Amino acid sequence: MDLSDQPTALLPGDVRMPLLGFGTWQATGQAGYDAVLAALDTGYRHLDTATVYGNEREVGRAVRESGLRREDVFITTKLPPDRMGRERETLEASLEALGVDQVDLWLIHWPPSSPADSIPLWRELLAARDENLTRAVGVSNYSTGEIDELIQSTEENPAVNQIRWSPALYDRQRHAEHRDRGVVLEGYSPFKTSDLSDPVLTRIAAAHGVSPAQVVLRWHIDHEIVVIPKSVTPERISANFDVFHFSLTAEEMRDIDALGDA
Repeated sequence: MDLSDQPTALLPGDVRMPLLGFGTWQATGQAGYDAVLAALDTGYRHLDTATVYGNEREVGRAVRESGLRREDVFITTKLPPDRMGRERETLEASLEALGVDQVDLWLIHWPPSSPADSIPLWRELLAARDENLTRAVGVSNYSTGEIDELIQSTEENPAVNQIRWSPALYDRQRHAEHRDRGVVLEGYSPFKTSDLSDPVLTRIAAAHGVSPAQVVLRWHIDHEIVVIPKSVTPERISANFDVFHFSLTAEEMRDIDALGDA
């Protein structure tokens, strides 16, 4: 399945971000390289890494050796907030490690410990975007209030907020707050906070002839929430991608929402 065939979220600047991505946290060294290459071979066209993951070089090598064109792979990396004052240097190191001229999305990995640093940090990301070192910029692990502070100070919305998300963590209001601000919600650790033996998930999985894990991923996609499952096991990598041949009914979506939307 090519990038153009996959469901995407539209970011500012007409940037298309695949709703299903491949997470690379803890996937380092040869195992990390093998996992990313397996993901690209499977059909993933969206890779999520970060400076602190220590695997940008392996991710970049896998992209180059996959035989895919650079423009057919969406690459996200993240800036540790303790690099305040060294943002440009950190991004340039990421680009060098990845072997690319620009990333598709650059995120502040988590809010800086000093709130006074938040706006200057955000302005540095906007500057990098304006210099075409990244196509889009956003944040990770930010509250709605922290996002509002950035918007009010710069009139620039983060394109994305990457947060922990799953059916058990579903929060209708938080989802709506992102939508109302034009911020794409991206969920990580979809399985870590999911009970895959939950009767609702197992019932819906059985109805579609898929696994509960595949139901969790499809639930994100049908909500137009980006999701980035991670695995280093080829079978799991493949199964996690095999979610485009079915979709959930409105009733099934409501039943899954109810797992978290108390």
